[in-house]
Amino acid sequence: MLIEKIELENGTAIGLSYQLQKAPLILINADRGFVMCGYLDLEAATTLGDVAVKVKGVKTFEDMLKAPVVGATPSAISLGVKVGMTGKEALELMF
Repeated sequence: MLIEKIELENGTAIGLSYQLQKAPLILINADRGFVMCGYLDLEAATTLGDVAVKVKGVKTFEDMLKAPVVGATPSAISLGVKVGMTGKEALELMF
């Protein structure tokens, strides 16, 4: 498992990456929410009331920061997150 601090303009996020058989499971957590990879379930995050967004096709933290958001929970949308913005742009709204 890889755990890494990710310095952004509005704060420091924590990246977690765990290599599975075919691809890594990756998550970057900010103060109020997180960006998740395609392995994780946006519907579950919505049910729990989490501030969460999903990006796909990523293998590194840098990929996650550059990838477009493909889905967001209502809680994330209420912070100003929009589908199509980058993972980094979404994370900056989560501090």
